[in-house]
Amino acid sequence: MAELAWFKSSYSGNEGTECVEVAETTSAILVRDSKDKSGPHLTFTPDSWQAFTTYATTAEV
Repeated sequence: MAELAWFKSSYSGNEGTECVEVAETTSAILVRDSKDKSGPHLTFTPDSWQAFTTYATTAEV
């Protein structure tokens, strides 16, 4: 399996160190804590990731 290309999520702010990183495969979106690169990650289907990011950008926090 090829090494994943992780990048800082555009949904992470530019302030502080509280960031998430994202990697994309042909069938999944992976999300991890940028401070714990060897730790666990969440796996989303492309459809569930789209629903999550759509909700996150429209929800009042």
